[in-house]
Amino acid sequence: MSTSMLRGRAPLFVGAVMLAAAIASLGHQVNAQAPAGRGAAAPALSPWAGAPIDLTGYWVSVVNEDWRWRMVTPPKGDYASVPMTDEARKVADTWDVSKDGQCEAYGAAALMRMPTRLHITWDGDNVLKIDTDAGQQTRRLQFDRNAQAAGRSLQGHSIAEWERPAAGRGQVAPGGNLKVTTNNLRAGWLRKNGVPYSENAVVTEYYDRFAAPNGDQWFTVTTIVDDPRYLNQPFVTSSHFKKEPNGSKWAPAACKATT
Repeated sequence: MSTSMLRGRAPLFVGAVMLAAAIASLGHQVNAQAPAGRGAAAPALSPWAGAPIDLTGYWVSVVNEDWRWRMVTPPKGDYASVPMTDEARKVADTWDVSKDGQCEAYGAAALMRMPTRLHITWDGDNVLKIDTDAGQQTRRLQFDRNAQAAGRSLQGHSIAEWERPAAGRGQVAPGGNLKVTTNNLRAGWLRKNGVPYSENAVVTEYYDRFAAPNGDQWFTVTTIVDDPRYLNQPFVTSSHFKKEPNGSKWAPAACKATT
């Protein structure tokens, strides 16, 4: 199945046209100054300066699907819709309510499904940082493919890249989306009732920003979890976030360390 079919995402955010058009205009100016017949590519921009969409700011999760698994901790044994292997079921069956709230539920493979608020900022030109109030986690999305991974962790090692529509030579097409690939994970849970993913899981995400007819700003993150040990097939979810005017509702709460 193609990635595009798996994603089934919302339309690409068109509100970034002004920024992208300005970048494209710069490329046209450079080309106009180049010797005839030779052409020139637009100057390279950093991931921050050349971002086709702006994901920074405060965002709130809008739970419009899977309410029973996201807003509350589902009961033990409620594994519906997760393509679990037999081994995964055995692991999940060891969960009990005393483990509710543990940090294993807030790893990169499940964090964006939480009913949470996000604060997204740039840490320099090459790292997009996502802080969450649910579980008080921090994700660092590295645009440098040569960045070295640290030890395994709940948030793993994330490599990000902007995906853009095709454009002519020396031009930058408006619009685009963010792709993030995460590995080097510590084992965690896909749901708060202990549905597991292993340390070898790979998480692929696609972030798309778009505007609602009333002007509200949204982004959708489509998450694909591949884990041959605990999943019979990729586990695909889509989560929606609405932009907030400020951080007045930001209320971080730490998860519970493993006992």
